[in-house]
Amino acid sequence: MFLLNTTLGAVTLGGMKEFRSVVASAVGLHARPAALFASTAKGSGSTVRLAKIVDGQATAAVDGASVLRVMTLGVKCGDEVVVTVEGESEAETILKLQEIVESNDH
Repeated sequence: MFLLNTTLGAVTLGGMKEFRSVVASAVGLHARPAALFASTAKGSGSTVRLAKIVDGQATAAVDGASVLRVMTLGVKCGDEVVVTVEGESEAETILKLQEIVESNDH
């Protein structure tokens, strides 16, 4: 099953950028999507944190540059996540990570 995805919000918080979105990939952020997310985060030169939204509250954020940490969140298709990016390439990194989260082409 694939979900039509819309960004739930993107904001700038005291020098860091954040977005919330719904995961569109049928496998969630597992395997290939998790690897793409972590690789993009690691290559960005920015600090990337990822959390899953459960009952309206964010779980503890994990290092977005670690594929294993991303996979431990157990993010499934249709789950809401929040991503924060802080560093040199925030705007560019946000766009790339948002594309991965919202893509169902994995």
